[in-house]
Amino acid sequence: MQPESRPSLVDRLRELRQTRFGAFVPVLLALAVIWTYFGLAVPIWEYWTNPDAESLRFIFLSPRNIYNLFMQSAVIATLAVGITVVLLLGDIDLSAAATAGVCAALLGVLVLQGVPAWLACLVVMVVGVFMGAAQGLLVAYVGIPSFVVTLAGLLGYQGLMQKILPTGNLNIGDPFVRSIARVLIPDLWGLVLAALLVLLLIAALLRRQTLRRAMGLELDTQIVVWGQVVFFAALVFGAVITMNSYRSLPLMILLLVALTALVGWVTTSTPFGRSIFAVGGNAESARRVGMNVRRIRVACFGIVGLMAAIGGIFGASRFGSVSYTAFAGGSLLLESIGAAVIGGTSLFGGRGSVWNAILGALVIGSLGNGLDLSGASAADKLMFSGAILLLAVAIDALSRPPTGSVR
Repeated sequence: MQPESRPSLVDRLRELRQTRFGAFVPVLLALAVIWTYFGLAVPIWEYWTNPDAESLRFIFLSPRNIYNLFMQSAVIATLAVGITVVLLLGDIDLSAAATAGVCAALLGVLVLQGVPAWLACLVVMVVGVFMGAAQGLLVAYVGIPSFVVTLAGLLGYQGLMQKILPTGNLNIGDPFVRSIARVLIPDLWGLVLAALLVLLLIAALLRRQTLRRAMGLELDTQIVVWGQVVFFAALVFGAVITMNSYRSLPLMILLLVALTALVGWVTTSTPFGRSIFAVGGNAESARRVGMNVRRIRVACFGIVGLMAAIGGIFGASRFGSVSYTAFAGGSLLLESIGAAVIGGTSLFGGRGSVWNAILGALVIGSLGNGLDLSGASAADKLMFSGAILLLAVAIDALSRPPTGSVR
């Protein structure tokens, strides 16, 4: 009798990625390694002994830098959440950053023309939806691959942004727009909101257990359920307390979490969301059971356009200006796609989470921030980012089952 062969590392990786928490593990490990490495560059206790020293602003784990890190990653995370939705279909959107740039430029022009800022924000969000949906129509009804359509969109929207901004830059000083990044939530209310988020998670987990019990399905153990609660609570309260110790919780971060929660609920708890996973897992099977695959694709590209427009608003608010380089001409697109992939969303479709996209954005932002503080060159940053992205894609390819399956 031949001895049983031991499972290989790839087999174990595939088993891990098929679990509910498998996608979180690689990105959390990457984040822990990056924070540990850059955090040890200058001991954190120096901040607490002398928090006002000018040189200590370069400490990676100081509350000041963590606050800046979250703000720097907000725009990337917003676009990554949208891109995750089309990646779940097995498609891709290369025009998201250019769409954000066009919407931000349009916002600046409308505000300068005297349009109320709140109305201008609504207008650019509608424009973003149309820009994304127009590409979705070409993909779904004409049959052009999403890579080609969105690459053409990238080039076209870059040109459109240059038309809107002939000088390549436009300052935005409107108080409403700037307040999105400048308004801070009082410390006490930040803690209250963190507690509410934890309570919502507990309610969602208990409801899930109740539904599984009613269907006769296997229940999660108490350790798994309350382990999630403890981990989430530590993460949320840690972030809020750290930002409170420097300034306070920014409104923009709160809006990002709310938007992610909304998109996350749509993709996991609605028939439309489940159809996205079904189409990404096997589009032909989804079509045969009666799903309108074309409409689903158009809707998903519309969601990307909406999130890109919101990302443009966030960027205009944070920088107080709109520039071609910051949106269409820089690395925003690659960082956003990288954040979605590093977060565990499969490029093959059918597997991923919008919450993981935020973690992926933190990985990208932490790497860039840490390299900046350590004095690394722009070339070093690009090489490190490329290596991490390649590693994430390799893990995704290796952990994919030999035969496709609908999840």
